[in-house]
Amino acid sequence: MNVLCAGYTLLMAANMRVRCAIAGGGPAGIMLGYLLARSGVEVAVLEMWPDFFRDFRGDTIHPSTMEVLKELGLLEKFLKLPHDETKELEADIGDESVVVADFSHLPTHAKFIALMPQWDFLNFIAEEGKQYPGFHLLMDTKATGLIEENGRVAGLTAADKDGAFEIRADLTVGADGRHSTVRAASGLPLREFGAPIDVLWMRISRRPDDIKRTLGRFRDGRILVMIERGDYWQCAYVLRKGGIDELKAAGLEAFQDAVRDVAPFLGERVREIDTWDKVKLLTVAVDCLSLWHREGLLCIGDAAHAMSPIGGVGVNLAVQDAVAAANVLAPAFARGVPAARDLARIQKRRMWPTRLTQRAQVLIQDKILSRALGARGPARLPWQLRLLKRLPYLLRFPARFVGMGARPEHVHTRAA
Repeated sequence: MNVLCAGYTLLMAANMRVRCAIAGGGPAGIMLGYLLARSGVEVAVLEMWPDFFRDFRGDTIHPSTMEVLKELGLLEKFLKLPHDETKELEADIGDESVVVADFSHLPTHAKFIALMPQWDFLNFIAEEGKQYPGFHLLMDTKATGLIEENGRVAGLTAADKDGAFEIRADLTVGADGRHSTVRAASGLPLREFGAPIDVLWMRISRRPDDIKRTLGRFRDGRILVMIERGDYWQCAYVLRKGGIDELKAAGLEAFQDAVRDVAPFLGERVREIDTWDKVKLLTVAVDCLSLWHREGLLCIGDAAHAMSPIGGVGVNLAVQDAVAAANVLAPAFARGVPAARDLARIQKRRMWPTRLTQRAQVLIQDKILSRALGARGPARLPWQLRLLKRLPYLLRFPARFVGMGARPEHVHTRAA
């Protein structure tokens, strides 16, 4: 039985069976659910929270993601949502400024990064999904484990406000993030690459006469990334792994002063951070499953590979995973039940760009950020950035890496 609730078709939590059950309503899960439903596959997407509203999630929609929306005929409608556009990424290192990426040369329809709260993006895709009868979104519903029969994953155990129930499916997809319940239950092998940094997210108000740039600021051994979001700055303060306790021990006022030292133009606005509750810790992890699948199960997005926040590419990688998965799964479902070789094709397609991206992130973490943190004396422009400053043509390479990724995916599925 189906019931309409809050604009979405929801399955009643009893004796459920679908072709594909997806744990996680983030960018990977919601996009895969939409693409499969669009192709005529009945899917259930489980989102553990009652809505998509979560602050300090990845709020960057990259050109390659917008290219996917263009191929789906959704880009023009999407860009009518409130958003900011970033055509360049910049860094202030000591007293020097340098552009580190210029998106104006990308071979895409949108030659910029759209800055938009992630909940708006997720709501947009979910709203588009509801036009298909096979798209079922279960909000406030948590995947709690896997159903296994004869060595094969046969669905999910789940719980909502009314209690526990089961969802049986021909294929189960883990898209429930870096702390994935599905991944933990699967027994799939995980390789961790480590990360020497953590990130503190916060908001500080923005004035009309402030600079209008999205940039990283390196000053006196401190790093602050500032994303211009209309009337406020979304700020990421980078610190050494596990350094949050030492920071809190020094006191909130000392932290406020440290933020102001990196961005002096903020002045007394740093006092808006008047409680640690306004500072959100992102424990940075870089890891990847050695095997993304087993019979009846596939992991994608952060459940398969947690990314560093460097470059803000996590959302982009998740969407690309979803597109690649749908391109393989939609015809596989049309034939019957996706086989192990289908799941292996998806991993093979996405493993190379994942590894390449993570290696680049680890390199930047180890060679640039770690060295910059705690450095004594004035910050100096690394030779890599001096080269970009002298040869502007090279700006196209980091722009392509950040804006499009190592292997941008294209929609090959058709609407049923």
